[in-house]
Amino acid sequence: MSEPLKAVYNEEFLHQFSERLHAVYDAFDTEGFITAVINNTWDELALKARMRRITETLGRYLPSRYEAALDILFAIDEDCIGFPYLFFPDFVAVYGQAEEHWDLSMKALERFTVKSSAEFAVRPFLLRDPERMMSQMAEWAKHPNEHVRRLASEGCRPRLPWGESLPMFKRDPIPVLRVLELLKADPSPYVRKSVANNLNDIAKDHPAVVLETARRWKGLHPHTDWIVRHGCRTLIRKADPAVMALFGYAEPAGAASLTTFAALSAEPPVLPIGGSCELRYELRIREGEPVRIRIEYGIDFVKAGGRTSRKSFLLSDKTVPGGARLTGMRTHRWADLTTRRHYQGEHRIALLVNGRETAYAVIELEAGSKEQKDRRL
Repeated sequence: MSEPLKAVYNEEFLHQFSERLHAVYDAFDTEGFITAVINNTWDELALKARMRRITETLGRYLPSRYEAALDILFAIDEDCIGFPYLFFPDFVAVYGQAEEHWDLSMKALERFTVKSSAEFAVRPFLLRDPERMMSQMAEWAKHPNEHVRRLASEGCRPRLPWGESLPMFKRDPIPVLRVLELLKADPSPYVRKSVANNLNDIAKDHPAVVLETARRWKGLHPHTDWIVRHGCRTLIRKADPAVMALFGYAEPAGAASLTTFAALSAEPPVLPIGGSCELRYELRIREGEPVRIRIEYGIDFVKAGGRTSRKSFLLSDKTVPGGARLTGMRTHRWADLTTRRHYQGEHRIALLVNGRETAYAVIELEAGSKEQKDRRL
């Protein structure tokens, strides 16, 4: 079993980092720093809590004057690259909020994001002064470096995973959209993916706003078309009629369904948590003109307490000729994930064509190993 991500912050990592610090700051107490970080609660801390522990301890072992502490971090940041060094921008978020530090903190976030990412660190600044910070984001959206431009989008996502929520942008996404307008044809796929994810976040609270944006942007540029398509993925999964029409998905013709035959099977019908089943489907498309279809299977997962919640999985998305016969197979694994736990009970699996259910199958999920059973007690 692979190590949890939080294991990246270990004693060896802290020693290597401390050596870099000591090389430019003789007064740095390496042993005191490491002992303060890895105290008797360290093993209990999750990833972000470990990062914050490092940040706050740095604040005690670097010079108390913010400017002097940043100078030391600036002296080594060229060698501190990647995910583990998210505590560099986090240091700015924790110690650089004072009004007199604003310009320096913006410089630091811009600099540190190139080496790791400041997408989480900008959020306290957004919550404190959203108008001023969004003006900064607009400036970053014009930056020559793709990492800084990505920060302009990623940092203001209303629903950024692992990030602090931005309730003001959940209520009113217009300030965010003003920044995204500057990035809608960005040459970097890294930036475009962030813009699309931001749009998808907004769609969860304001689907009509995203639909209107998609209509304005679609056809402007191939880069923009990719953003629009990816940014509307939640609306497509929900089979929003206006969105489906925008992207050319076929609709039933009057009373005629898109399919004349549909079947779905799941084998084995009974399996343990942690096992897998084979899903096989067959579809026959109505005669006539070619049609664009999106084929998915949706599982009504049993949750704690017995309620169910559906999640859809894409099987195919393409244009097919009228009268086509389509078949396919997919192995679905029922192992627990960090984002999903499985529970015993009957799970209904639906075959969906352009969001409409055409067939279904049922499997019975049973408790797996003793360890899995114990974890659910």
